[in-house]
Amino acid sequence: MVGHIHSLESFGTVDGPGTRYVVFFQGCPMRCKYCHNPDTWEMTGGREMTVDEILFEYEKGKEFYKTGGITCTGGEPMMQIDFLTELFEACKAKGIHTCLDTSGIAFKPSNTAYVEKCERLAKVTDLVMLDIKHIDPEEHKKLTGQPNDGILAFAKFLEERNVPLWIRHVVVPGITYNEKYLHQLGRYIGTLKNLKALDVLPYHTMGKIKYTNLGIPYPLEGVEPLDKADALKAKEIILAGIKEVRAEMK
Repeated sequence: MVGHIHSLESFGTVDGPGTRYVVFFQGCPMRCKYCHNPDTWEMTGGREMTVDEILFEYEKGKEFYKTGGITCTGGEPMMQIDFLTELFEACKAKGIHTCLDTSGIAFKPSNTAYVEKCERLAKVTDLVMLDIKHIDPEEHKKLTGQPNDGILAFAKFLEERNVPLWIRHVVVPGITYNEKYLHQLGRYIGTLKNLKALDVLPYHTMGKIKYTNLGIPYPLEGVEPLDKADALKAKEIILAGIKEVRAEMK
């Protein structure tokens, strides 16, 4: 089995705990307006690699990853779930910590065959970093071109299997930087018993040059990067929502 791999990063420090080897998968059905990797969208292309080839590259720097491991991101790695699972199973056989950075968009509770594959994947996944793009269903469609019901269902799926979960949320001026939605997000993720961390990421424009190079109009032209102080404020609102709902659940 081969996977379609966009790129590899040998020294990831923001892709899960510790220093990590990061595998960027090719292909993603989302079209997030703030995406900084539009070159990973197409399902075809990328470098064809086997599990053994990826682990061979990992082994070259394994001394760096003693407190880290391997993170699979993208693109959307769950679009290649069979290869992803095979890779993580091989990692676990070698004692390598596995982290999945995903939007969860591929998860559909009604797709029994896919859910069964997720069951197998969950058994060899040490941590999931789940990007919740927007908590409101209609606003999520506007932002990404996709619904969010499967994403939220995936969070519950992981909770039921006690897979540790980090939530990531990008805060964009005029879109997700909204007290109502941030509070709503906090109340939702506060119900998840497997929640271990929350990363609030301020919107930036560093990926804009890729759109220019690809000849694609940049969807958020004119939107300024979010100030770090505003990102901290956004996180405080989410945390307040988490505390509120947990107090109600006691």
